[in-house]
Amino acid sequence: MNLILLAPDELDGQRAVLADARRLKHLHDVHRARPGDELTVGVMNDRVGRATLVELDAHRAVFELGTLAAAPPPALPVHLVLALPRPRMLARTLEHVTALGVKRLTLLHTKRVEKSYWQSPELNIDKIHQHFLLGLEQARDTVWPEIELIKGFRPFIEQRLPALMKDHRGLVAHPGMPNACPRQVSEQTLLLVGPEGGFIDWEVEQLLEAGCEGIHLGARILRVETAVTALLSKLF
Repeated sequence: MNLILLAPDELDGQRAVLADARRLKHLHDVHRARPGDELTVGVMNDRVGRATLVELDAHRAVFELGTLAAAPPPALPVHLVLALPRPRMLARTLEHVTALGVKRLTLLHTKRVEKSYWQSPELNIDKIHQHFLLGLEQARDTVWPEIELIKGFRPFIEQRLPALMKDHRGLVAHPGMPNACPRQVSEQTLLLVGPEGGFIDWEVEQLLEAGCEGIHLGARILRVETAVTALLSKLF
């Protein structure tokens, strides 16, 4: 936990009061914090700074806030569209992409996505928010990502994609595409990544016909969480 992320309802003037078990355990066991210690804090969707721990016991932690003047890290100029991964991989991927600065995420059903994945507890909004929180804490970020779940590929192609393509450069990451992943992209980008088995040919054709560019990461076939991290690192 590189940042203690504070919700607005935890603030009381220049003080913050935490009472949840996870952060208290981290303060005790990892930071080994003591009253008088200064730690990095941030307010949800706001600034970052330092705060002094003035009280810590088994039930709560109280911080005296200093000046919160630093901006959070800049967001990546990307809207990530990700075919819904298997639940365990989804959990890790959400944390990774949040830490890297993705602020707009769409989870999409494609042909090779198991329908049972949509019933996973990992898609409970509280679980998703937990993974977002861990990613933000890791990166010392405060800006909450937006997420959208779309259970139909055709409705996405017909209803959502045309509007997205008006102000985004569309990139489809898929093995066998003619062009390597570009580097240091600066424009707003729509990055589409398929499931472990990849998009089917028809899905790729539809995305290319809509104006997306096909890109690849080389000859190796990667797990989704690895591919997404590599793509974001190369692109931005």
